[in-house]
Amino acid sequence: MIPESTQPSARPAVKLWVRLVAWAAVLLAAWHILASFLWIAPYSVNAREVIPGNALSSYMLPMFGQSWSVFAPEPVNGDYHFNVRATVENDSGERTETGWVSATDVELSMIRYNLTPPRAGIQSTEVASSFKKSFDALTEVQRTTASGDFMTAEWEVGLRAALENGAKNSGLDPAAIEKNAGAVDQFMADERRSTAYATQVAKAVWGDEVVSVQYRVSRQNIIPFAERHNPDAKRPEPSVVLPGWRPLVVEEGQNEGNFADVFRPQFERISE
Repeated sequence: MIPESTQPSARPAVKLWVRLVAWAAVLLAAWHILASFLWIAPYSVNAREVIPGNALSSYMLPMFGQSWSVFAPEPVNGDYHFNVRATVENDSGERTETGWVSATDVELSMIRYNLTPPRAGIQSTEVASSFKKSFDALTEVQRTTASGDFMTAEWEVGLRAALENGAKNSGLDPAAIEKNAGAVDQFMADERRSTAYATQVAKAVWGDEVVSVQYRVSRQNIIPFAERHNPDAKRPEPSVVLPGWRPLVVEEGQNEGNFADVFRPQFERISE
């Protein structure tokens, strides 16, 4: 007979809240692994449709975005820039346009020569890259439409309607129109995200007097590999996209104060 003092004690019951936290962690890990796999795997519409709507891109960007694009056969071969300007209104109601500010230059100054670069240093390039891709997927008529000013309260409704009419008036067949509808959906999502980002940049630089914004997205290729040893070789001219003026877009839950606290000191530092 085992002495009472040496008998194994009963395993304590696991509390319910511990089980719930453990299961929540397992589900979160499973979702993150699935989302990361779909994001970095070779692009497939069918695979990504497992996640409905824009849930995948909304989750991965801006914090978890990644790709294998630094490797062959299609490594990154160009730079994206995101520039912002605004219309500001003074106390007397007079409105003036500001000059352009390169949000990309401000952010890059946070990570250049920094061994522990913050994620805040790559936001504008990711926004610019995503916008340029969705803009290029539109028809020529739609791209011209997006370059116009949309300044009404329901500007997104008006822009979407104009883009959809542009597809119908482009002579596309029904199958192409259906495919174009997906391109319009993606463009509108990127348009809103870009305008919201431009709004934060404008308010960080010019304050609460900002009443409208315009942003400019550009991509400039590097010197072609075949000309890498040519001392006179020059980079190709940048490809520029210039949408029209937009009202301010402020997303629910964003903190303009925190953004300004990070962005404005860097802007002032590189502007000296």
